[in-house]
Amino acid sequence: MSQLTPEQIASIMDAYKITSTEDIHHAVKDIMKGVLQQTLEAELDVSLGYGKYDRSQKDTDNSRNGSYKKQVKSSFGPIDLAIPRDRQGEHEPIIVKKGQSDVSNLQERVISMYGKGMSNRDIYQHMHEIYGVEI
Repeated sequence: MSQLTPEQIASIMDAYKITSTEDIHHAVKDIMKGVLQQTLEAELDVSLGYGKYDRSQKDTDNSRNGSYKKQVKSSFGPIDLAIPRDRQGEHEPIIVKKGQSDVSNLQERVISMYGKGMSNRDIYQHMHEIYGVEI
């Protein structure tokens, strides 16, 4: 695994205007939220068999039905997520399961992967290995 390049680090620092360790915590929390949210969306794509805006691939009578708000605890504070749902209620989220309210263990894994310089694609592939999610 490669490390983040100085340019990538500078880009993150500029994007989040990092000047303190508190700013770093906010950046990591935002990254974690983004990874969780994208993974939740991808899980529903796989469950339904088609992408959010790709109805040409739709091969089911089930479809998206908005989302519901859920707040989970993490090492960096609460994270607000929009959990996508399907009309028939068949979709079971894997990365943040129903009833799960703490993602600290998962967060440590994702942060470790980012810290080791893994790309989003590598992280998604790793998530597939851990959770069996096709992203």
